[in-house]
Amino acid sequence: MATKTANIAAVRSNAGAFILVTLVGLGLLTVSGMAQATVLHDAAHDQRHAMAFPCH
Repeated sequence: MATKTANIAAVRSNAGAFILVTLVGLGLLTVSGMAQATVLHDAAHDQRHAMAFPCH
C-alpha cells in the first residue's frame, strides 16, 4: 500500500511540475511575442555583458 501511495504522490508531483513549466513557458512566449525587437535585443545584449561574454 505504501508503494502505491508513493507512486500516486510522484505522479501528482510530476503533473504539477509539468503544469508549472508549461505556464511559465507560455508566459515567456507571450511576453517575448509582445515585446518590441529593440527591447529583446537590448536585454540579450545586457545579459551577454553581465556574463562577461564579448559581443562586440
